[in-house]
Amino acid sequence: MSKLGTLFIVATPIGNLDDISKRAVAVLQSVHTIAAEDTRHSNKLLQSVQVKTRLVSHHDFSSDQATRKLIDRLLAGDSIALISDAGTPLISDPGYKLVILARTHGIPVIPIPGASAVTAALSVAGLPTDKFVFEGFLPGKSAARQHRLDELVLEPRTLVFYESPHRIVQSLKDMQLAFGDDREIFIARELTKKFESHFLGNLVESVRWLEQDNNQQRGEFVVIIAGCAEQELESRRQRQALELVELLRCDVSMKKAVAIACQITGARKNQVYEAALRNATPD
Repeated sequence: MSKLGTLFIVATPIGNLDDISKRAVAVLQSVHTIAAEDTRHSNKLLQSVQVKTRLVSHHDFSSDQATRKLIDRLLAGDSIALISDAGTPLISDPGYKLVILARTHGIPVIPIPGASAVTAALSVAGLPTDKFVFEGFLPGKSAARQHRLDELVLEPRTLVFYESPHRIVQSLKDMQLAFGDDREIFIARELTKKFESHFLGNLVESVRWLEQDNNQQRGEFVVIIAGCAEQELESRRQRQALELVELLRCDVSMKKAVAIACQITGARKNQVYEAALRNATPD
């Protein structure tokens, strides 16, 4: 039985071409084929590091037959490197189908780590990074985007989004509606590129920053939003619990209503009970 090839998942620069690692270059030179999201874009990078390996296109819209051809090459013993237009493949980029199919066939899949816009932005944001949630791109239509943001309002972990230039202002306005004017935000624009810029402040200030300078609306964005503070979380839980208590009081005692409401919302029972007593209408 012939030896299987290896599928390498190779990170490439997100802007500055000098950020490619020596290991990445060595792998790109050694494999039989490089599968790239956009061959025209990737060809510029490969020329800059003097890699002459065969280049083929592979993206989310590639046919099953095209993916199967890559798997057949790997099964035949040829190694392949998967790269995206920028950064680490599969981080909001194509490649999932190829990776899962390779693993299904027992083909080794090896990461060659490097640049990632997510980690680059988090490292300079000045917001908590011990726990974060990567949301990728929000929905393109405003209604769907607002619905998703509403679902994230109580998320206590730092939130990370990608955004495009033609939607950045409206997306920030939708975030302002969902999270409020004062929620802290960090914006990284054009990371590692010539016109890279950063913003740190609150949501209302971030919209003003973009609208005052059209140049800041160009390029690629990583948007990082502070998670919901514990005080705000508890306040929202208590409001939800009190609303439930009002509904339940018609059928059960105050004590029972508070117990049920706090079990559902996670609010603190003693605080809800005291607030409910203050709000209660005398019989």
